[in-house]
Amino acid sequence: MYATDMDPEVAQWVELLRSPDLDERLVAVKTLQHLGDEDAIEPLIGALYDENPTVQEIAITTLWEFANPVAINPLIECLSSPHENVRNEALSALKELVSTNDLMKLLDVLQVGNVHAQLNVLVLLRKIHDAQALPYIMPFFKSENPELREAAVITLRYLNQVVRCEPALALAKDPVEAVRRATTLTLGHLSDAEVVPLLCELLTSDPDWQVRRNAAQSLDILADPAAVPALVTAMDDPEWQVRKFTARALQKTPDVQALPVLIKSLADEYSDVRRDAATALGKLADTNALPALQQTLNDPDMDVRIFSQRAIDAIQKSQPETSHV
Repeated sequence: MYATDMDPEVAQWVELLRSPDLDERLVAVKTLQHLGDEDAIEPLIGALYDENPTVQEIAITTLWEFANPVAINPLIECLSSPHENVRNEALSALKELVSTNDLMKLLDVLQVGNVHAQLNVLVLLRKIHDAQALPYIMPFFKSENPELREAAVITLRYLNQVVRCEPALALAKDPVEAVRRATTLTLGHLSDAEVVPLLCELLTSDPDWQVRRNAAQSLDILADPAAVPALVTAMDDPEWQVRKFTARALQKTPDVQALPVLIKSLADEYSDVRRDAATALGKLADTNALPALQQTLNDPDMDVRIFSQRAIDAIQKSQPETSHV
């Protein structure tokens, strides 16, 4: 649209967007944001290529507010900007604007070779959830850049209908902790035969406690009885968050093997662990746990007392009428 066709009030600020003076361009782009007139969309797209990153960032914010699909391609180009603020603002805008219709555009960007753009596109693909992206994501599992390996394995978690991905399993032994942490959480969404044994190994052997905690969370999702021996071992983990999520996983896979460690955990120094151990004992429904649970009815933490009472009630309810304690 030519400026002569615009509202004169808008046209004067569009004209000022071309000023060689930075202060005037900043005033212009801020005013256009305030006016909110869609006639300014095309000039604002032009402002995305301004030499000043602040002008670019405000233009992105304004185009975001317009939510017009015509801005999507120019905003995707901003994902490779050398300026972090510009990239971050474009990413935030595109998280709301992109849809499945933009999948092929995003996949094209993955192949361009700009690390900033690749990282941002991997994030955006998590919104689209399309399994067609898998062949484009897998090469990043072997990237020399750990950030790309981490982003790729997180994105894998969000792809619909992808439940097997053997190449991703190798990242569970990645030398970078952040990659292993992300991989461990993704494994909970896969069903490859090697996943549960691998998670059990991570839970009991990984030197990073966050990896061990994430392994417990994934085993909680998978709820596989084969993991019980490793879960029993992990209830003695030195990190309380590992013990907490391990107790939760044992709630999904009640097994008498866990009875001694769960009873022991009712005396854990952390109330979260005591509470989840009590719940796990309730799911186990073994009357041998009742004396220990009854002692926790005096626990200083109210949640522990509440969940212990619920566990006692659940165990008693599960028994024949004549054997109620």
